[in-house]
Amino acid sequence: MSRLIVFGATGSLGGHVLREALAAGHEITVVVRTPEKLPAEARTRVSLHKGDLSALGPGEVAELVRGQCALINCAGLVTEGQRFVEIISLLVAGVEAMPAAARPVCWFLGGAAILDIDKSGRRGVELPLMKATYWPHQANFERLSRSGLAWSLLCPGPMVEQPALGLNRLRVSLDRLPVHVPAFASALPGPLLLPVFARKIPEMIVPYADAAALMLANLARDGVMARHRVGLALPVGMRGKKDNWRARRRKSTPQ
Repeated sequence: MSRLIVFGATGSLGGHVLREALAAGHEITVVVRTPEKLPAEARTRVSLHKGDLSALGPGEVAELVRGQCALINCAGLVTEGQRFVEIISLLVAGVEAMPAAARPVCWFLGGAAILDIDKSGRRGVELPLMKATYWPHQANFERLSRSGLAWSLLCPGPMVEQPALGLNRLRVSLDRLPVHVPAFASALPGPLLLPVFARKIPEMIVPYADAAALMLANLARDGVMARHRVGLALPVGMRGKKDNWRARRRKSTPQ
């Protein structure tokens, strides 16, 4: 059992993290703007702090995080642009303000666009049309890389509300896309590489439940995922569907 603090516990991914963490017997602290959005059965089982994360300072974040074994951030959406960058920067600064020995392991959320596509090191975020939306992932990754935190950056494709497949079935990668990209793609210019990248997205549409399980299964400070971007993909031959993914994204609550 570990002591965990979860930001964004009322959102789609955060809700799964909360439920799975409680089921595993972890001691949970949550920071939310609207406690009423927490499942009723969870409210009496967590340490609850009501507040707007964006209104806190680094010192206040450090106080909230003090004594925790791990920090899992599910707050913020890439479509919020600069606000998402500011949330990550605030959390990083708060943990940096703590003595190194007291800092928790930290999980943050990115996206498949920040993973290396091939050995060239090119990323989806660098491709035409992608940067306009996904640039916050790049900014957040750069901020984490400059820090001394024991961080991991989860980088799935779109996530969906579907039954978990189980981590033993998923493809998991470090820093590169978890799917096969044809060798010829390395020679393609950006405009031609974009459709190759786009065709791989359905292989990386994973259930929220599996994404939550992966983070909770990797809370060791010196684990293999420490200071890495972590990709997730469906089993070979399987392709997911986004269903009402866009609508869910609009309805999801960042804190």
